[in-house]
Amino acid sequence: MTESPATEPANGKVCQRVKNGLKPERNGLVKSLHHRCHEPQPEHHCHPEEEEEVLAASQHGGLYKRPFVESFEETPMLVAVLTYMGYGILTIFGYLRDFLRHWKIERCHIAREKEEQRDFVPLYQDFENFYTRNLYMRIRDNWNRPICSVPGAKMDLMERASRDYNWTFEYTGRVVHNVINLGSYNYLGFAENTGPCAESAAEVTMKYGVGVASTRQETGNLDRHEEMEKLVAKFLGVESAMAFGMGFATNSMNIPALAGKGCLILSDELNHASLVLGARLSGSTIRVFKHNNMQSLEKLLREAIVHGQPRTHRPWKKILIVVEGIYSMEGSIVRLPEVIALKKRYRAYLYLDEAHSIGALGPRGRGVVDYFGLNPCDVDVMMGTFTKSFGAAGGYIAGKKELIEYLRSHSHSAVYATSMSPPVVEQIITSMKCIMGEDGTTLGCERVRQLAENTVYFRKRLREMGFIIYGNNDSPVVPMMLYMPAKIGAFGREMLKRNIGVVVVGFPATPIIESRARFCISAAHTKDMLDRALSVIGEVGDLLQLKYSRHRIQPSLARPFDDNVYEDIDD
Repeated sequence: MTESPATEPANGKVCQRVKNGLKPERNGLVKSLHHRCHEPQPEHHCHPEEEEEVLAASQHGGLYKRPFVESFEETPMLVAVLTYMGYGILTIFGYLRDFLRHWKIERCHIAREKEEQRDFVPLYQDFENFYTRNLYMRIRDNWNRPICSVPGAKMDLMERASRDYNWTFEYTGRVVHNVINLGSYNYLGFAENTGPCAESAAEVTMKYGVGVASTRQETGNLDRHEEMEKLVAKFLGVESAMAFGMGFATNSMNIPALAGKGCLILSDELNHASLVLGARLSGSTIRVFKHNNMQSLEKLLREAIVHGQPRTHRPWKKILIVVEGIYSMEGSIVRLPEVIALKKRYRAYLYLDEAHSIGALGPRGRGVVDYFGLNPCDVDVMMGTFTKSFGAAGGYIAGKKELIEYLRSHSHSAVYATSMSPPVVEQIITSMKCIMGEDGTTLGCERVRQLAENTVYFRKRLREMGFIIYGNNDSPVVPMMLYMPAKIGAFGREMLKRNIGVVVVGFPATPIIESRARFCISAAHTKDMLDRALSVIGEVGDLLQLKYSRHRIQPSLARPFDDNVYEDIDD
């Protein structure tokens, strides 16, 4: 979770944002803002009763060319205590039920060892499955819901019921129609079965078929694959790009090809599981820095340069900084200008995962690099997926031509994986051309603009209603805090009763006291849909008492970068 910078502007006013009792002096504090500010800045005041002042980035000499506002309101103490108590009560009852299952008083549905195999190496760890048995199963009906339509702005759900407390489900035969979809990553609304994308994919299917049945290095390299990769490189503004059939494997299989033994990977603590797995598979030394915390990152960079590798103290072969564009659980945006500045200063490499930000950020939809107005060449490895904004599947790696040629022969995902399906490739090509305006229309630009407007509107309304919302004002990923375990399941069920489909998330995917609902905004959502969803969220929020905000939200200060910013870092 991002800690809250306490930043001293040039006029001496101090605004602080403290989260969960963390010390404001250890949070990536920018210590000097005035050395490069050539003109007086407007005053910004932080009032105890109103901590939602929007503090814009300096327009004079700073790295930030636009306001950068993120807020993470402190968890109310009473809510935190009650949340811990809730998990404690569930744990106690869990042990009681395990005792009843052990003596066969209560039936156990979980997989267990056979009596004759008790002396073997265990296949199932009872303790590790404790949470699944006793907590997750109580609210399992909120996940894996089958849909039977296009996952657009609205969708149809197949109704199911359970007779054994969510251990098994059976379908009732009823379909719930026109559920407003606030859960899919359909940011630009290209997940559709009508329009130019669907028509192009259908034509290509008739010509090429669905499967390729070979790898790219053998007989599975189609002309459409080549066109797609050239288009991706042009879209991102880099020399070359290559595509992969699975977004998760794009990270987990390519990071081991880029780093290995004797290399150091500096990873944000909230990086996606695919990045974590890729880093572990690489065999590199991994060190984790606090989320979006530039002071923590620079401290690790300095230590890496000064001390080198453990025991031998030889210089690291390579230092790779791994970050995401938008963090999908927090709704926060990477502080890319500062990361690039540190990367240049310490001569490290930067791996940027734009799975959620590509298409969803920037005036041209080109991702977080476009959002900040930066040079794509400053990012050594650009990664992204086609599964979200483009309504397709797969992922890409982009960068210098030498990098891509190296990966074509060294990446497991490139050498051994089957080629991408032709209709999926065509979906990517058509949607990307639409965003770029190469289809002769302004539809893509309109969708990018509509997504930005929907995001700001939805976030603003939720805050006005009294909910605690995490993340950046421009992030289409909107986490709304639920906190207590009982409210995770209750919120998902009550929303579905009112024809709103949402995603709820709890421990261990989030910190134990920070369970949340995660809304994903789409350009396909109309204002009427958003108003209807907001009305229902407000109604359910009153029913479950979810309006925790005390209207003391203090946004993270956007600030310019200065050569002296990272001096005198305390341990």
